[in-house]
Amino acid sequence: EFIVKLKECLEVKQSFTMVLDDPTGNSFIENKLAPSPNPNLTVENYVRADEENQKLGVVPSVDAEVQKSEAASDQLSSTSTEPKDEENQSVSSEIIVFQTNCSNCQSPTETRMKPVDIPHFKQVIIMATSCDHCGHRDSEVKSGTGISEHGTTINLRLVDPSDLSRDILKAETATISIPELDFELQSGTLGGRFTTIEGILSNIKSQLKGFNPFAVGDSASGSKLADFLDELTEIIEGKRLGVHIVLDDPAGNSYIQNTYAPEPDPEMKVKHYQRTFEQNEELGLNDMRT
Repeated sequence: EFIVKLKECLEVKQSFTMVLDDPTGNSFIENKLAPSPNPNLTVENYVRADEENQKLGVVPSVDAEVQKSEAASDQLSSTSTEPKDEENQSVSSEIIVFQTNCSNCQSPTETRMKPVDIPHFKQVIIMATSCDHCGHRDSEVKSGTGISEHGTTINLRLVDPSDLSRDILKAETATISIPELDFELQSGTLGGRFTTIEGILSNIKSQLKGFNPFAVGDSASGSKLADFLDELTEIIEGKRLGVHIVLDDPAGNSYIQNTYAPEPDPEMKVKHYQRTFEQNEELGLNDMRT
């Protein structure tokens, strides 16, 4: 009976669901609709259990953890004995270091955090993590002022290759779209980033290639994703101009540099709007009582 059902699946005589679970995160099923989302394909990332980490050999030894804990204690002791006159130093100029776990292998590591003031915008917090155990590096940017009263949409038209060097702050709540390529990057993808237009487009390209390995090589010839990546590369290299970068953030914490500041930018339109009930629900504002 099982063989019969398996044969029917091979001949696509009936619908079926295939679940691919890989604790290493190195498995892949091609999205035929890439770069657009596939409604029939769901990708879920999860934190490995301790047993899975042990099987993969990525859990640090007990001795290593003890040594790290002792080093942290020594550092804390030395910090507490510093002269009090250094306490007057501005917090905004300090790099704060705290203990955390690597998001890739769960090994103990350090995260460095520093508040940064963006001219003509607001304060953000930049966090960077580098794992000595597996080599994984990660950075994230979060707003230092909370959720704004209104959502913000920023529409920038690229008219010169120098526009690619503009700073951009993409909050984790923001979406990025390029109407000319019929492309939209959903909120939450890439997390929070503070980089340049060229940098964010390169991040998008790298992630699309990483999640769709069939987009490169001989198998990519003539595919929709391969054509999209070619067009995106032209924009990154400054060979294609006149396209629009649309940054939409319901939390109002995203930003694209105005090179004409404090004067208005003729190539950039900024619109503030009232959030919908659904957007407030996603931001967790509907349940707040003030």
